[in-house]
Amino acid sequence: MITIKTPEEIRIIAKGGKILASIMKKLEKKVRPGITTKELDELAEELIFKSGGKCSFKGYQGFPGCLCTSINEEIVHAVPSDRVLKEGDIISLDIGMKYKGFHTDMARTLPVGRVGKGVPELIKVTKEALKIGIGETKPGNTFGDIGNAIQKYVESKGFGVIRELCGHGIGKEIHEDPQILNYGRKGTGPEVKEGMVLCLEPMVAVGDWAIARSGDGGFKTKDGSLSCHFEDTIAVTKNGAKVLTVIK
Repeated sequence: MITIKTPEEIRIIAKGGKILASIMKKLEKKVRPGITTKELDELAEELIFKSGGKCSFKGYQGFPGCLCTSINEEIVHAVPSDRVLKEGDIISLDIGMKYKGFHTDMARTLPVGRVGKGVPELIKVTKEALKIGIGETKPGNTFGDIGNAIQKYVESKGFGVIRELCGHGIGKEIHEDPQILNYGRKGTGPEVKEGMVLCLEPMVAVGDWAIARSGDGGFKTKDGSLSCHFEDTIAVTKNGAKVLTVIK
C-alpha cells in the first residue's frame, strides 16, 4: 500500500533530509585516493549520531554498515571494508538516516581523483536522469511515466538502465511501496499523488543492464562494466516534486 504523508510528517522528513544532505556533503569532501571505505562508513555513522539520527541501513537485513560504498562495477549495497580507494575509481555513497521516526535516503557517485575517458559522461548522464525522473514525478502522472522518461534519456546517451533494482517509497520504513522502476511504458502503473514521499534512484551502466551478486552480498554489473547511482528523497506536492535531500 502506498501511504500518503501528512504535512507535518513531510516537514519532519524534510528536516531529516536537510541534515542528511549536509552529512553527504561532508562525506564527499573525504573521497580521495588512499582512504578506505570503512573510514568513510565510520565518519558517516559519527555524523548521523551527532545529528540526533540513527543509521537506516545498519542491521537492516543484516547489513553491517551505515553507508553503502559501491566501487566501479558495483552498483549498490557494497559493504564498507578495508578496501582502499585508488586514483581512477568511482564510488557510490548511499546513505540513509532515521530522524524523529522517519527515514530519508540519498546517493551520489563521485570520481576518485582523475578518472578515465567517458567516466565524467556516465556520471553526468546518471545525475541528469535523476533530474528528469524528478521532473516527471507530479500528480496525474504514473510511475510508468517516470521510468519511461529515465530509460529514454539514458538509452539515448548509449548507456544501459539497471532493470532489476529500483527506487521506492519511504517514511516510517526505509523501503515502502511503491517500487519505482527506472524503465517502463508511459501511462502504466499507479498514479502519482500529492503527499507521497519517494526515493528515485537511477542506476546506469556503461555496458549491459544485467546484474549479479558480488562477494559481499551487494550487486554488480554482470559484464563488469562501470556503473553509476544517484538518489534523492522527494515529496510530491500539488505543483510537482520537491527534493528533500538538496546538497547546498
